[in-house]
Amino acid sequence: MLVKILKIPFAFLSLLTIPLVAMQFTDEVRWSVVDFVVMGLLLLGLGLSIELVLKKTKSTKKRWTYLSIVLLIFLLIWAELAVGIFNSPWAGS
Repeated sequence: MLVKILKIPFAFLSLLTIPLVAMQFTDEVRWSVVDFVVMGLLLLGLGLSIELVLKKTKSTKKRWTYLSIVLLIFLLIWAELAVGIFNSPWAGS
């Protein structure tokens, strides 16, 4: 169980290397340290939420429903931070 939970941070850290490498080759990707921290926390929350849903639900139908809700919430927050689809105060520019 502990090994499975420890894999989650390594997975999102490897995903965060994509924008880090892209920043070396193009000026179109400009992330600050805060951007990496926020996205890291968002990915960590996603990973832990998925693990919680998989552990706590037994029914396949409920599992897919909860996983879909978690993924939808993640995508909405990510889109709001990136481009500001809801025009909230913490929207991206």
